[in-house]
Amino acid sequence: MICGQTRVPGVSVSQVARRYDVNANLVFAWLRDPRFADAAASDVARFLPVEIVAEAKAPVAMPVVENHIEIELAGGHRMRVSGSYDPEALARLIRGLTA
Repeated sequence: MICGQTRVPGVSVSQVARRYDVNANLVFAWLRDPRFADAAASDVARFLPVEIVAEAKAPVAMPVVENHIEIELAGGHRMRVSGSYDPEALARLIRGLTA
């Protein structure tokens, strides 16, 4: 944390040392020490490469249905569905017909 703050533009090592009440020479020693190199780098904000890809949706496997569905709607409408179907699409259709 201390080493990372010394890398902020416009901030001096002595300012950071005073903030934490440590000797500036000690902070300089930490900055040269390879054990603190990764820790210091992680405190600094940086941009990373990002790739945006389209989300691939796997097809939804619907069970094969040999049955028939018959739905009687208000207003005398009747709907018959045979075989497999998409439940979400059927629900949208019913909402559209009853609206």
